[in-house]
Amino acid sequence: MSESDGDETYEVVVVGGGPAGLTAALYTTRLGHDTAIVDRGGGRAAMMQDTHNVIGITEDVSGNEFLATAWDQLGEYGTDTRRDFVTSANRRDDGRFRLETADGATLLADRVVLATGFSDARADPPLPRTGRGLHYCLHCDAYMFVDESVYVMGHGESAAKVAMIMLNFTDDVDLLTRGETPTWSDDTALQLDAHPVDVVEADVASVENGDDGWLEALVFEDGTRREYRGGFAMYGSNYNTDLAEALGCELNDDGTVAVDDHGNTSADGVYAVGDVVPGHNQIPVAMGQGAKAGIDVHYGLREFPKSVEQLEAEGAVDPEAVPGISENLQERARAHRAGDD
Repeated sequence: MSESDGDETYEVVVVGGGPAGLTAALYTTRLGHDTAIVDRGGGRAAMMQDTHNVIGITEDVSGNEFLATAWDQLGEYGTDTRRDFVTSANRRDDGRFRLETADGATLLADRVVLATGFSDARADPPLPRTGRGLHYCLHCDAYMFVDESVYVMGHGESAAKVAMIMLNFTDDVDLLTRGETPTWSDDTALQLDAHPVDVVEADVASVENGDDGWLEALVFEDGTRREYRGGFAMYGSNYNTDLAEALGCELNDDGTVAVDDHGNTSADGVYAVGDVVPGHNQIPVAMGQGAKAGIDVHYGLREFPKSVEQLEAEGAVDPEAVPGISENLQERARAHRAGDD
């Protein structure tokens, strides 16, 4: 990293510190590219009280603990880890990217990786308010509800589908529309009628939690009380694409950023990974996307080998020009290796 006129210069800037962004930064740093990661904190992974479906990580590890460990690892490898928020981004005339942050920093980069994710749309009010009984990830948490009473909250297509899917895990599933008119299709309505899912139309009046904070029951405005271990809120997603749009990235019809198999967007030099792109919103999937993007970035930025055309134009590589890694990362790599001895 170098500074000129107050601008801080990197080969790669990663925006967003969830599993996808962290993994992308891990790969670009360890592959020898000066990298900054900018993250304001929070995010969907940080909300997890327990980590599920990540091989080698036990369930007693919270999302915050998982992310904090990764954040520290990046710093040890030499990533510039920044708790900040990118407020704007554009491409300069020289092709480099300029990013402004809320703390007043200006970052210049050859490549940008967007891992800005999405926010789950929520019912109003979002009941129950605690994460102990309110879930958003079927693939992460369905296992928790084997043989348990469960609700699915929502009035759209996804809510109806998830309610029927939960019958694979338990025989006690309620679909709570909370007074809203259902918007699922006629075919889905036929499916629902043929599955043992109880559609509850009354809105929720109050929530009962146990001493451990976990949901025990919901009381409805019609006076009925129904016991639940927990359930899923299905109201859609709000994708964080402001930076992607500012950089000229194409979006899909569902609001996600359009990418190829290695995270390349329609804007040259801009990558997108994680929950902001199509696919399963899972930590291992996000990490895989980050790894593939990081490797692809490396292919485009690595100094050697020189192409035949470059050698013809520039001559043989000067031994003084290698290795193709900055002094900063050389020092960090040496320190990291020394720590392992």
